[in-house]
Order: sequence, then structure tokens, then C-alpha cells
Amino acid sequence: MTKTLRTQVLIIGAGPAGLLLGQLLHKAGIDNLIVERQTGDYVLGRIRAGVLEQTTVELLDRAGVAARLHAEGLVHHGFELMFDGQRHHIDLSRLTGGKSVTVYGQTEVTRDLMAARAAAGEPTLYSATDVELFGFDGDQPGARCTVDGERIEIHCDYIAGCDGYHGVSRASVPAEAIRTHEKVYPFGWLGLLSDTPPVSHELIYGRHERGFTLCSMRSSTRSRYYLQVPLTEQAGDWSDERFWNELRSRLDPAAAAALVTGPSLEKSIAPLRSFVAEPMRFGRLFLAGDAAHIVPPTGAKGLNLAASDVHYLSQALIEHYRERSEAGIAHYSARCLSRIWKAERFSWWFTSLMHKLPNEPEIDAKLHRAELEYVVSSDAAMASMAENYVGLPW
Repeated sequence: MTKTLRTQVLIIGAGPAGLLLGQLLHKAGIDNLIVERQTGDYVLGRIRAGVLEQTTVELLDRAGVAARLHAEGLVHHGFELMFDGQRHHIDLSRLTGGKSVTVYGQTEVTRDLMAARAAAGEPTLYSATDVELFGFDGDQPGARCTVDGERIEIHCDYIAGCDGYHGVSRASVPAEAIRTHEKVYPFGWLGLLSDTPPVSHELIYGRHERGFTLCSMRSSTRSRYYLQVPLTEQAGDWSDERFWNELRSRLDPAAAAALVTGPSLEKSIAPLRSFVAEPMRFGRLFLAGDAAHIVPPTGAKGLNLAASDVHYLSQALIEHYRERSEAGIAHYSARCLSRIWKAERFSWWFTSLMHKLPNEPEIDAKLHRAELEYVVSSDAAMASMAENYVGLPW
């Protein structure tokens, strides 16, 4: 027997993009159902970045899920660029007319959205297997899946594919209907999470002859550090002592002296890539978040781009149901991609500037150093960096 369900918007994926879309639609009175292939605990266990643009914070406010963010999040009005053993302050608020970013872990954003969805009584089908999308190229879209051994068929008006890079949504689009663009970087980030106070009250992005370094945090007592490493490295080959010694060697003297070390809570290596799929709408199927694009983590654009997709998609769907207008739906892909390509450009530029390429020619190293010197000596250059870092307007 197959169980049949009906909803207005079917959301594939219960990560922050899918949950945020569901919350915004719920507040607008639009029925929605989320299907997620993993368990809720698994989704919450994923360690991700947590630097939120001001527009993302405003969207979470609009969704009614930002109370804990404002209570516990760390508002940052700047960050530091480090090269040649010196740090240089980038004053975001001064350079952007008062804008800032907020450090608040993606796991916490997800937790807040899950709590809001549970409180609203909106349904989420976790541990869904054999998910299959159908009919999105016509007027009767839907999906089939299996949950707890029961086969379920879901009918809907629209499908939002928020299920990430490896999800079923983009894979369901015929190859001839989609074009993908990808750049894979020849290095990775070795990350370490520890219950230690951050080495600085602001993030430090560092370029060093031994490789890139990022000093970040999750809270005032939990730190997140990253080292550029070759893709051939394995996280298991890095003891805590080896990590801390390498990190200290790449820091400026003051930061090296202030670094507090401790046992790692988590250690992993992430590859870096730039990826865009276009268009992002296929009939009644929309792609959003990592299902449509990936950015290298330099500059923390991934979650924020997902939020901007959700902003445009929620607006389009709300406009459709309230005003019977198709304008937002028709322009969804173009609006998203305009912002996505600008963020991709910034992330590629910042990554290229701060990392040391394998076998990097001396001329490239000198050009990168000259550009860094220009950035920190020019208000115009710093303003451009700051404008992109806090997030371009919607």
C-alpha cells in the first residue's frame, strides 16, 4: 500500500535552507512539507561555518527565529588580514556605513529552525529513502519516498530542492537542461574545533609562506582554527600537538603568544571548490543553496548564499499564492544567479589572494603580496573588500 499526501510546497532537504524556507512559508500561511534523507540528529551533527551577513540575520528575524542568535551571537564590526607577520584591521562598519556580521554557528541556526518548525507543528519526514521526484516539468509535480518501511507519494504545487550538492533534486534534472561550472582548488582546509578561548576577538585571515591560516570561533569559549594543507593529507595524521605547533608557526608573534591550546573536539579536512549550476528553475522545481552552488569557505558565503536563495524563493511563492503573480517565479533563477556569481567572484578572489599554491612561482607570490599591501593601504580597496564581506544587497 502507498500512502498519499498533499501539500502546496514540497521541500527536499532539512538543512538550514530548507528549514528557513519552510518557516517563512509557514508564517505566510503556505502549507509545506519537508523530506530529509538523514535523521534530525545527523543534520544537527554537521559542523559548518557560522559567519552571518547582516541580510541573513534580518531574514532570520523576519522568520521569527533570531532570539537566541541575538542573545548569544557575537557581532563583529571588522576582521584582520595577516601577512608578513603583521595584522591589519579591516573596519567593516566604518567602510560600509555601519554594517556588521554575526558569528553564530550553522548548527545553532539549524537547531533554532528545527525548534520553530516543531512548535508550529509543520511536518518533516526524516530518514526518507529512495526519494524520487516526478512531474516537475508539468503541472502535477511530486515525489515518492520510503519512510520507516512505508511507501509514500506526495503531491504538491512546487518542489524546492534544498538537499545539497549530492542531493536528488539537481540529479533529477535532465542533463541537457542544466549547465554546470566548476573549479577545484589544489589544497584543502584542516579544521580543528576546541573548547578554548579565541586567540583574537575578531577573525584573522592569514597568508604565510607555509600556507593559509584562519582563526575563527563559535563563541567566546569555543574556537575554530583552519590550516591550508595538501589534498594528500589525512586528518588522522595530525595530532593535536602537531596542529597547534603548525598554527603557532603561521601566526604573528602577538597571536602566537596569546594562543591557548587544548584537546580537539573535532578535526577534519575539507576540499575547496567553486561550483554553479544554471538555471536554478526547471518548471515547478527550484534549486536553492548547495544544490545549486558551492563556494570555497574563504569569506563564509555558503550559508549566506543559501539564505539569499531562500529570500528570493519565499518572496516568489508568497507573491504567487497571495497575488496570483508569476513574476517572482519567472525571475527567480536570474535574481539568484546575479548575486551568486558576484559572491563566487569574491570567494575565488579572496581564496586566490590568501592561499599559497603548490609550486607557486615567485612572481605570483610577489603579486599577491603587492595586492595585499594595496588593500590595506587604500580605503577604496578596503571598502570593496568590506562591502563584499558583509554581503551585497538583495
